[in-house]
Amino acid sequence: MDYSNLTNMKRENRNYINLNPLQTAGKLTEAAKKALIEFGDGYAVCDFCDGVLDDIEKPPVKTFTREILPKFLGCDTVRITNGAREGMFMIMHALTNPKDTVLIDDNAHYSCILAAERCKLNVVKVPNNKCPVDAIDVTLYEPYIKKHKPKLILLTYPEGNYGNLPDAKKLGTIAKKYNVPYLLNCAYSIGRMPVNMKELGADFVVASGHKSMSASGPIGLIGMDKKYAGIVLKKSKDYPNKVIECLGCTSRGATITTMMASFPEVEKRVKNWDSELKKCLWFADELEKLTFVLIGQKPHRHDLMYFRTDILYDISKKHKRRGYFLYRELKKRGIIGIKPGHTKSFKLSAYGIAKEDLEKVISAFKEIIDENKKLIA
Repeated sequence: MDYSNLTNMKRENRNYINLNPLQTAGKLTEAAKKALIEFGDGYAVCDFCDGVLDDIEKPPVKTFTREILPKFLGCDTVRITNGAREGMFMIMHALTNPKDTVLIDDNAHYSCILAAERCKLNVVKVPNNKCPVDAIDVTLYEPYIKKHKPKLILLTYPEGNYGNLPDAKKLGTIAKKYNVPYLLNCAYSIGRMPVNMKELGADFVVASGHKSMSASGPIGLIGMDKKYAGIVLKKSKDYPNKVIECLGCTSRGATITTMMASFPEVEKRVKNWDSELKKCLWFADELEKLTFVLIGQKPHRHDLMYFRTDILYDISKKHKRRGYFLYRELKKRGIIGIKPGHTKSFKLSAYGIAKEDLEKVISAFKEIIDENKKLIA
């Protein structure tokens, strides 16, 4: 393979309308692109480090992590991580001992389970309401807390398949009632929509910079209540300025600087969440007119959406390219983000995509269906 061609491949994809929920809110801002070039060398920010990553003042990592992000998230303390999963592991590892129990929603990301396994914990899942909605009723946590006495409870907000948003605030009340630490996995919410940790009653939040904060990855963050900072951010005896759970330092170089560079636009778009969600729901309504079926909570409250698309699946059974026809037809029309081979159902996001581009997507689906209707007549 000619690796020198990778840059050209990437430039080609930038011109497409991208519906991938993993990427719609992770697209770099223009300021972040400049930071990526300036700080692309692996340890660029370490030129100005006296031993503590979060105390670097040039670039202003200290101000960003110690002042700006805590205010943005409604928490006391923030630290940068290498991703949401690393944040979950840090919390579990610091707060528990092997064989302790953690209570996790049935919609949790696999990395949450792996973090618990790595800590040798007993994982108990709070069930969802099964197909087709798979939503979590947070009141079910209470009997599980009584029965299992967990050292930590976790809720995914929202879950990454259907985009269901559980009642995080109600679970916060339950957690306080039983005095059990409460972690919110906000990989698909922080950076897209308003999230205030204290208002939701959580003790911890984790976020993904590359999924939802327009940063080059991998990068994430962890926010926490001050009462847990001394536990999770405990310093090494031999290296007293290094946090043990972070292994001393986490994200350094292009990742942290792109997150900082994108933050003004991220903060602005979060304040604009209501109109963004309204646009996404309009898009969903238009797709349902094509016989697609939106699966999940209704009214839907997040940009991540999952559709059942029986008409496309029926076409795929007769089409010469089988299930891959849809990917090829969309790409011909300048649209990517739906995985190759998926026709029976798929998830997508309209986050940050202009309405006129979404109208092109709607027209593309309609054209594809009309051109292939003869196969299922």
